[in-house]
Order: sequence, then structure tokens, then C-alpha cells
Amino acid sequence: MDDSRTASNDGLNTRNPILAREAAQYARFNAPPVSAQELQDMYDAPSAPAALDRVGERLTIHDVVVKTAGMFSVLVVGAVVSWNLVTSAPWLVWGALILGFVLGMVNAVKREVSPPLMMLYAAVEGVFLGGLSWLYNENWGSGAGNANIVGQAVIGTLVAFGVMLALYASGRLRATPRFTKMLLIAMVSYLVIAMASLVSALFGVGQGWGFYGVSGLGLLLCVVGVGLAAFSLVLDFDAIQRMIAGGAPERESWRMAFGLVVTLVWLYLELLRLLAILQGGGRR
Repeated sequence: MDDSRTASNDGLNTRNPILAREAAQYARFNAPPVSAQELQDMYDAPSAPAALDRVGERLTIHDVVVKTAGMFSVLVVGAVVSWNLVTSAPWLVWGALILGFVLGMVNAVKREVSPPLMMLYAAVEGVFLGGLSWLYNENWGSGAGNANIVGQAVIGTLVAFGVMLALYASGRLRATPRFTKMLLIAMVSYLVIAMASLVSALFGVGQGWGFYGVSGLGLLLCVVGVGLAAFSLVLDFDAIQRMIAGGAPERESWRMAFGLVVTLVWLYLELLRLLAILQGGGRR
């Protein structure tokens, strides 16, 4: 068996958890290559159009871009509303945190794509991010006389997305089986440390920041978190490319957009925390 084909198939088992199932299902392009004549015969076959009609139009990168832009528009609106309401209704932040987590899990495991649920997730996540950003800004940002850390986090997220996309498109970064395995191990390890930090924060470690409030260690963890979130975008790009090449139906563009939004929200939160700690958060 061709080693390169084996490696490619192995990689399908270690994709982004949100996108893994569908990417594997539609990654038919790993099949042995066909000749030009065989391709022509497939296109000339009378049953091909009928089969396509049953599943609808096929996924394109344009579909993913449009759906992602739509979800982000809703997220931004929710963030703006929450930013202006959080002083009078601080419970919005924590209510949105819980509801956003539930909706995220439902969308991640739901077999059939549900655009309304994904748009609802974007709106609720926007409410959470807007309120949380306001709290960060008041305590460690311009509201406390320091730098505009919210604006810096937004710009940093967009820049990181652009850089990772450029590196992936140029072929300098690829979701090889080894890369994916190492990244997932690092992500699981980081999750375990983050949970331990949360528990320690309840006992006052790092002045309520947990391990992130410990000088030196906190900065290191934040930098690692930002790096993991940024490199996770490579897995998202790879899954999108595989599903497009595999002939996935257009409706899967919602799942692709959802995966990108989840990763970018994670990246933004990691950057926001890093900037807050650099401003003295947790070490005052």
C-alpha cells in the first residue's frame, strides 16, 4: 500500500473534533486516482446528475465564507448589545456562558446540521464575549487607565487568522498525521492544566487567576494557549479542504463555519487573558 495514502487516511481519525466525523465521511478523494477517460465516463453517466440532485449542491469555499461571515455578524451584534447592558445586567455574562456551552455541545454532536441552532449559538456567544470583554476592559484595560486590550485582542485574532491561513494556503503548514497527533496531545494536556487552574483559583491561588496568576508560569501558559488556538486553525482549514474535495453537500458549510467560530472565540479569549496579565492582572 502507498505510504502517503496510508498516512493521509490515518490523519482522518485525528481531525478537529467538531469537524472530524463529516471530514472523514466525505474524504473520498483519498481513493486511488482515476484516468482522464474514467472521469469523462463519470460525467457522461446519466445517473450522476440525479445523484447530485438528491443531496443538493456541493460544498464550496464560498459557502463556508458566507456562513462564517453570517455567524460572525450575529456574534458581533450580540457582543455590542451585551457590552452596553452588562452594567445593569451582569448576570447576562454568566447566563450566556452556560447557555453557550450547552449550545456548543449540541451543535458539535448533532448529526444533522441545524442553521438556527448555530446562529443562536453565535448570538449567545456574542453576548458572553461582549460582557466579558467589558469586564476585562474595566479592570485591566482602558477603563482602568491601561491599554485598549479589547481592541488589541480583536486585532491579534484577525492577524493570527490571516497569518495561519496564508501559511496553510502556501503549503508551509499542513495537518500531517504527526502534526495533528502532537497538537491534540498538547491540547488535551492544556485542558487538564486549565481545569486544575480553575480549581486552584477557587482557593485563591494567583489572586483568583489560578496558575495564570503565578508570575512567569501564567505568562507561559497564556502564550501556549494562544499558540494552540492559532495552530488549531490549521486543522479547521484542512477539514474544510477535505470536505470540499470529497464532495460534501452545501449544508455542511454551516458546520465548517461553526468550527471556525469556536476556534476563533478560543483564540480571542486566550489573547484577552494574556493582555490582561501583561497589564498586571492577577499580580497586583
